[in-house]
Amino acid sequence: MTDYLVRFDSHPEPIEVQTGALLVEAARRGGVEIRQPCGGQGRCGRCAVLIESGQVRRRSVLRLSKADLEAGYALACQTVVEGDVAVVVPPAEQIQRRLTTDHVAPEAVVPEGYDPARVQTVRRILLELSAPSMDDQTDDWGRLCTALRRATGVTRLDTTLEQIRRLGPVLRASEWRIAVTIDTGRDPNGAAHLIRVEPATVAEGAPLCGLAIDVGTTTVTVWLIDLLTGRVQFQAGEYNGQISRGEDVISRIIYGSKNDGGEELRGLVLETINTLVDSACSRTGIDATAIAKATVSGNSTMMHLLLGIPPESIRLEPFITPINHMPPLRASDVGITMNADGIVDPLPGVASYVGADITAGVLSSGLRSSPETALFIDVGTNGEMVLGSSEWLVTCACSAGPAFEGAGVLHGMRADIGAIEEVWIDGRTYEPTSRVIGDVAPRGICGSGLISLVAEMFLTGILDKGGHINQTLATPRVRRGLHGAEYVLAWSKETETGDDIVITRVDIDNLLRAKAAIYAGFNVLADRVGVPLDSAERVLIGGSFGKYINVEKAVDIGLLPDMPWERFDFLGNTSVRGAYLALLDREARAEITEIASSMTYIELSADNSFYEAFTSALFLPHTDLSRFPSVAAAMT
Repeated sequence: MTDYLVRFDSHPEPIEVQTGALLVEAARRGGVEIRQPCGGQGRCGRCAVLIESGQVRRRSVLRLSKADLEAGYALACQTVVEGDVAVVVPPAEQIQRRLTTDHVAPEAVVPEGYDPARVQTVRRILLELSAPSMDDQTDDWGRLCTALRRATGVTRLDTTLEQIRRLGPVLRASEWRIAVTIDTGRDPNGAAHLIRVEPATVAEGAPLCGLAIDVGTTTVTVWLIDLLTGRVQFQAGEYNGQISRGEDVISRIIYGSKNDGGEELRGLVLETINTLVDSACSRTGIDATAIAKATVSGNSTMMHLLLGIPPESIRLEPFITPINHMPPLRASDVGITMNADGIVDPLPGVASYVGADITAGVLSSGLRSSPETALFIDVGTNGEMVLGSSEWLVTCACSAGPAFEGAGVLHGMRADIGAIEEVWIDGRTYEPTSRVIGDVAPRGICGSGLISLVAEMFLTGILDKGGHINQTLATPRVRRGLHGAEYVLAWSKETETGDDIVITRVDIDNLLRAKAAIYAGFNVLADRVGVPLDSAERVLIGGSFGKYINVEKAVDIGLLPDMPWERFDFLGNTSVRGAYLALLDREARAEITEIASSMTYIELSADNSFYEAFTSALFLPHTDLSRFPSVAAAMT
């Protein structure tokens, strides 16, 4: 047999191998480290290397995208040497980023050309009022309104009794040089709302801030924004305190309808929001009174519970919300920690199960401005989806449960330090290799890790199509636990908690129901409007967990349609980003209203085909394997 030379960029000398040898064998012979979590079966894609030159034959390309192949990548465990070859082994970090999400949108980018004086509704104006005299008997309020009208054109100013009480002392203490903070609302030529009057010397150089808030069923996210520059100063998220009273919206609606349950739920979510705001102010040194405005997005139930509006009609046929388009509110009436006279702007929703999180998401995803057909999916406790383009938008929603956000799972957690976010399993030994956020001892498993784990268990034969664990396998990883059969992902000596981290049959069932609901939802949506799903030129994935999901693993379990990888864009939390854009720009805020008003809503509970589609999708990846040709190929 002919001998060839393989040159690795990290190795000083060429390695001699015979024709037909695998690249990974050449690497092993030369002591070149190439990770193979799946045991060299070509399933994990972690041994991707770059072929700089030479002749090779790729036995399998299942884990490589079209862009990967065009760039020259190959799987070392599946690539045969057929000539002298030069190989580059990318850093592990580079491989991880490339193989998880190729198209991650940045969290927050200040809109190009941001000019607060032109697009922002919150304004702080420096005024020097003429002092009253015996010849000028104009009252304090009239004096303020006249000066403001001359400076800005505002003809009517709304205020409160408490502000009137404070006005005179402030004017005189400041010697009539003041700073006035107002919100001009959605109509710059209409009435303005007075937020604050303070001495000019105090206001000069002082911060002027806003909040973008996403109230999710599972997670609440808060951004603190400098309104003068548009920059995000602080970002934080925390589990919604309401989880202790129910993990899904229906459970919370039921709980809220009993005794004082509604007020209790309102208090729990406000406590979560205000804890995050307090943290933001503490970390940035900004006083909460400098926060003049907040835009709030969230699903319809969460918005109603936050505002103390009884949501019972949302779960009762014909499933009508008390209100979809809420007017601006005073912060003190809502209860958010900020300037008491500041504005809280709840973004508009569409229907009972398609709320402001989706209208904000459609804006921030760019779906509304694109002429091409796209599918937008917000993956969370509720699975909402929108199909359409700049010309038309159709939407529906389904209950997915909290598994994708780490809740409702025995060892589930948010995507935080210590969360297992990706898993590979050796199909011969059934031993796992995990990647943990922060590269520390694991504490639990987040949504993306759960998807990855179930996909690996299925492809290695630990799970069958129905999600049942094969208890006949010769491995201690499979055992009987308190909840039935389970797979041990990490032994107690390896974890931070000192407990085994396992996945149970109950956890798997929760994930299967969640993915089945979402897959059935967007398929029924496409069928109802007569648009083939594969005609969607882009698939836009929203939701906080979706930022780090491995598209291949999501296809393996039947969560996402089996499409070319380059069609998928992972956008992270599109709801809070939409709230951020609406906070900065009145035109973006107006566009969200237009989106909410023009979107066609389809109620899946009234569609008999949804249950059939849901039942078919309860299997791995689906009862109809022809829908998932790449998974079928991986199983052979």
